[in-house]
Amino acid sequence: MASREQRGSVRTAVVWDALESALAGGPRDVVDLGGGTGGFAVRLAESGHRVRVVDPSPDALAALARRAREVELEVSGLQGDVADLVDVVGADSADVVLCHGVLEVVDPALALERIGEVLRPGGLLSLVVGQRHAAVITRAMAGHFHQARALLDDTAPVDPHTGRRFTVEEIRDLLDTHGFGAVSVHAVRVFADLVPAALVDQEPGAASALVDLERAVARRPEYLPLATQLHVLAHAAS
Repeated sequence: MASREQRGSVRTAVVWDALESALAGGPRDVVDLGGGTGGFAVRLAESGHRVRVVDPSPDALAALARRAREVELEVSGLQGDVADLVDVVGADSADVVLCHGVLEVVDPALALERIGEVLRPGGLLSLVVGQRHAAVITRAMAGHFHQARALLDDTAPVDPHTGRRFTVEEIRDLLDTHGFGAVSVHAVRVFADLVPAALVDQEPGAASALVDLERAVARRPEYLPLATQLHVLAHAAS
């Protein structure tokens, strides 16, 4: 368990750094779209934010409820998805929307449209998406050269398990089209997926040093194409 938690911390440290900095200054109304079992939601609730998780899976929401009870926190779990997001949480009802690992498997345009309706003017969107260039490298290293070539030119069919991948430019264009501004982009998991898990788990100080390295390159644009994921912060129109 400790090893899994350690690896999870390495993979999410950059996202948490940016998110906690953006949310400093008081409790917010947060909607975590596709938040599942509450990995982000419970920690945000611990910081005093009012959090609602919207997810289509009853099992995930049940696990969320158990996790919240264990730490004696209130986190609202609501069954729903992108299509009925506004009906589930209400228009103009959130200061912050988390959309982590969701845009890959839904209609991106519809998702951003619905999120824009849910956010209050000037509200914050925290978006985590898979990044295409790193996925090309991963497939090539696994020997899937035809898949890598198709993904390189965005001609590969959408994988039903991992979903689509995005470039920085595509995400910026999508957000601009749907009225989001002031975009900042962070590289996530530049090295974490390449380093052997055994090294991180067993070598003293390795996990901490890896987190420091991830943080050091997160804002460097030359490392964005190497990142497994992109973390984007953007604001709804005021």
